[in-house]
Amino acid sequence: MTLTVRPMMPDDAAESCRILNEIIEAGGTTAREIPFSESLFRENFLAGLDQVCCHVAVNADTEVVGFQWLGVSEDLPPDCADIASFARQDPVVRGVGRALFAETARVARKLGYAQINATIRADNVPGLSYYAKMGFQDHSVAHGRPLRDGTPVDRISKRFVLSRQ
Repeated sequence: MTLTVRPMMPDDAAESCRILNEIIEAGGTTAREIPFSESLFRENFLAGLDQVCCHVAVNADTEVVGFQWLGVSEDLPPDCADIASFARQDPVVRGVGRALFAETARVARKLGYAQINATIRADNVPGLSYYAKMGFQDHSVAHGRPLRDGTPVDRISKRFVLSRQ
């Protein structure tokens, strides 16, 4: 399947928000536990002051099939950006994560970042696998971070070192 990766535009918000909310509602693979309204989604992923970039992957029919956000965090060194990745679950589109990460890493390098951080719930096996396949290495673990219902779940931080190309 042919995928195009480009910056997220305001017109992409509804489809992207739907993808994220379906993932949240399924449970178990994102630290986000409360679905987003479209306006809150736009505020967080399109207009946030912490945003570095946000890209969408679209298929040949120009449907959004995934998106990836990169931002800054006061919890990270200044040369390290934080990443969040979301791909449509039904139907799954192979290659979305790889295509998105190639562009996100290119932009991060261009902007002078040295590393990208991903923090993943320890019970998110697909997320841990995805970031490992992209070349992220284990960095640290925050033990027993409670979910909304109080269930403790570790958060694993992985880092990707951006080589200068």
